[in-house]
Amino acid sequence: MTKLDRSLIRPEILKASDEMQKVQLKGALEFLKIEENKGFNLQSYMQRIKEGNEKFFSMLTKNEGTIEDFYGFFTDEEMRLLAKFFRFAVDYYIETELDQYPLPENVKIGEIDADGVPSEWQIVPGADDNKVILYFHGGGMVLMSPKTHRALTIEIAQLTKTRVLSIEYRLAPEHPFPAPLEDCVIAYNWLLSQGFKSENIIIAGDSAGGNLTLTTLIKLRDKGIPLPAGAVALSPATDFTNKSVTFYENAKTDPILADIGIFWWTTSFLAGADPNNPYISPVLAELKGLPPILIQVSTSEMLYDHSTRFIERAKAAGVDATLQEWKDTIHVFQGFGLHYLPEAKDAIKKIGEFILSIFNK
Repeated sequence: MTKLDRSLIRPEILKASDEMQKVQLKGALEFLKIEENKGFNLQSYMQRIKEGNEKFFSMLTKNEGTIEDFYGFFTDEEMRLLAKFFRFAVDYYIETELDQYPLPENVKIGEIDADGVPSEWQIVPGADDNKVILYFHGGGMVLMSPKTHRALTIEIAQLTKTRVLSIEYRLAPEHPFPAPLEDCVIAYNWLLSQGFKSENIIIAGDSAGGNLTLTTLIKLRDKGIPLPAGAVALSPATDFTNKSVTFYENAKTDPILADIGIFWWTTSFLAGADPNNPYISPVLAELKGLPPILIQVSTSEMLYDHSTRFIERAKAAGVDATLQEWKDTIHVFQGFGLHYLPEAKDAIKKIGEFILSIFNK
C-alpha cells in the first residue's frame, strides 16, 4: 500500500510526477539491458522497498522503534546496487529534461577540482567574478549531482548575476557520514584559498543539500573559519531522528518522498552514526552566531516541520532567519516544478532577492 493519496495532489503536480516516473521507468528498462545488470531483480527489490516503507511509517506513526531497527534490512552490497540503479534512472530522466529544456548556450560549464572535490563552475553572462554561490545538490545523500541541478542553479545564477560552484560531494552508501559534510567544508575552504572573501560567498542547497548547507555553517563556525555572508536552504532535511511529526503526517501529500523508501537512504547515510549528532541533525545544534539564513518549504511536504522547527530555534539563538512557505506544492518545488509551477518562479525570484540583499549590504 502506498502512502501517497493521489486524490489530495494538484492535477498539474500529479501529471508531472506521473510523467517523471514514466521516463524513469524507461531508464530502469535501459539499466536492465546492460549486461552487468541483467541479474538485478528489480521487481523483488521494489517489493522489499514497499514492505520496508510500510514498516518504517508504522514505526513513526506508533512511535515504536528507531531508525536503527532498519540496519541490515538491505545488505551493504544490496544498497550499493540500489544506489546504482536509482542513479541511472535519475540521470536518464535528467538527460531527457535537458533535451526538452536545454540550458542557455551562453552559460559556461567548467569542471574543476576543488582540493579533491569534483565540482563545476556554472558561469552566466555578466556574472560577478568576485561573488559565488556554493551549491550542494539534493538527493537523499545517495543520488544526483551538479548536472541534475543545473536548471535550478543556473536560474538562480541568472537572477543574481553570480557564478555558481556546484560540488559533487561523496555519496552514501559508498561514503556515509561524515564524508559529504567533509567535502562541503573542503570546497568552502578551497574558495577561500582561491581568493574569494567569505562576505562574497553564499552557501545554498536543497533537501539533503539543504542539510549540508546548515551543517556546513555549523562546522565552519565551530572550527573558527570565517562564515559566508548568508545561506539558502530549500526543503532542508534537518532532523534524522524520529521527532518529526510532518514526516509521517504529510506523507499522503508528498509525491516525491512518500513511497521511495527513505528508510534505507537514511541508514546508508548514517551507517551507525548517532542521528542526534548536530552535524547530522542541525535542528538539534547550538545555532548562535550563524549568518542570515533563508529557508523555503512547502507546507504539504514531509520535511515541513524540519524547516519550521529549525527556524524557531535559529531565531531564538539570535540568527536572522527567514521562512518562506508555499501551500500545496511539492518537495523542492523550485527544482521539480521549475517548468510548470508558478510557485517555482516566485520562490526563485525571492531567492534572488535574498542573495542580492545580502551582497548589497
